[in-house]
Amino acid sequence: MLEAEFTGIVQMTEWFFLGYFIALNGTYLLLTAISLAVLPRFIRKRTIHRLPRRQSGFEPPISLIVTAFNEETVIIPTVRALLQLDYYEFEILVVNDGSTDRTIEVMIDEFDMVAVPTAFRRRIEHKPVRTVYQSRRYANLRMIDKENGGCKADASNAGINGAKYGLFMPLDSDTILNRDCLTLLVQPFLLNPNTVGVGGHVRILNGCGVKGGMLSRVGLPKTWLGLFQVLEYSRAFLTSRVGWNHLDSLPLISGAFGLFNKEAVIQVGGYSHSSLGEDMDLVLRLHRHFRLNGLPYRVDFVADPVCWTEAPETFNVLRKQRVRWQRGLFDCLFENKKLLFHPKGKGVGWMSFPFLLFLEGISPMIEIFGLVFFILCYAVGVVSWEGVVAFLMLSVGTGFLLSVGAILIEELTFRTYSGTRSFLTLITGALVENFGYRQLNSFWRLEGTVKWILRTKSKWGAMPRSGSWSDTNESAPSMPKA
Repeated sequence: MLEAEFTGIVQMTEWFFLGYFIALNGTYLLLTAISLAVLPRFIRKRTIHRLPRRQSGFEPPISLIVTAFNEETVIIPTVRALLQLDYYEFEILVVNDGSTDRTIEVMIDEFDMVAVPTAFRRRIEHKPVRTVYQSRRYANLRMIDKENGGCKADASNAGINGAKYGLFMPLDSDTILNRDCLTLLVQPFLLNPNTVGVGGHVRILNGCGVKGGMLSRVGLPKTWLGLFQVLEYSRAFLTSRVGWNHLDSLPLISGAFGLFNKEAVIQVGGYSHSSLGEDMDLVLRLHRHFRLNGLPYRVDFVADPVCWTEAPETFNVLRKQRVRWQRGLFDCLFENKKLLFHPKGKGVGWMSFPFLLFLEGISPMIEIFGLVFFILCYAVGVVSWEGVVAFLMLSVGTGFLLSVGAILIEELTFRTYSGTRSFLTLITGALVENFGYRQLNSFWRLEGTVKWILRTKSKWGAMPRSGSWSDTNESAPSMPKA
């Protein structure tokens, strides 16, 4: 009797894992299919924007807000690259968030910056500003030196208050942008005046080369860890973002690369100081504010404007990042729980939000528990060896298929990593990542979930930058003086 009951429980558990597996990976496959259908056609239509042309001068000006905490190794090439962007009118506002290294000194020395008396409205909260600097070489380059706020959100809010223009782009200090990215990213604002935020495509900078602040060579990382992250970013931006955006349910614009309407962001209170996922939290609050109040708005994603960012190169740093991301995910979902199944929630409240909460959010617990469950069941003879192998092959096969889908979309649209060798390297990585790396990620995310539940003390922290991709011997571009 007890044996029959135990067998029944095991079978029910197996059906639960199978149902969860189908729901999670079925959604990923659906988003991939949407992207395969939508993205190549979109890129063909956008070709006109890549043709050489004179800018009209009617494009809205943009404030680029670069937050920096102890970034002396990468801040100079980043600013050099931004100075060379091909756009009619923009400013660069570096926000030094109380750095303890030489970030301020290298900026002052390289760009001939001097302190200037400046006043701006403090419409959203942040730590006090100590000094504002203006470059004497570049009229569109300023720097805010403020007390450390303990999080990127505080520095971003200071930048928003200090920004001159109605559109702003928050950037990390290790970010390299393609020269035409602003022209491409601003298009949704020109096509729809109700647009409040637009996200772009983030790629991994590791393995690439930068000279004079501009991307000079595209390459794949030389380590497995870097290669796996290239695949993760491809899946995230070329399948998930494109798919959710097509369904008008985009829940996230990457904090590394997005363009926002300043007034809309101020209306919702700027970036949250309490969330480790301040980028997703901002987008969800925009959805919650405009959608639940019946106000017209649009959150968009375009895949052709590209920024390049340095990825973690060690397991320890990557683990901290993934733990933080998982905690940030639950922070955002909890703070914006009113969106869940709200009558006015539409696609966000009824599709992407439930998916993030009930499928992707708890996936580390389900995956690890499922792995342990099948191993224990095999050990006691309840599940056959063939059953365990079939489960693993299904899991590996689906993961491999999703990565191959992202690689295929990349090849059909951008051909970023050209050559047979790069293609085979990506395919190999798509297979190898299923044996250890995915499981390790699940453990890190489970750690983040447990820490969120226990409300353990957390902080943003700084990611060590190698800056190996930059040529710091290059001089800054020649630009008109102020």
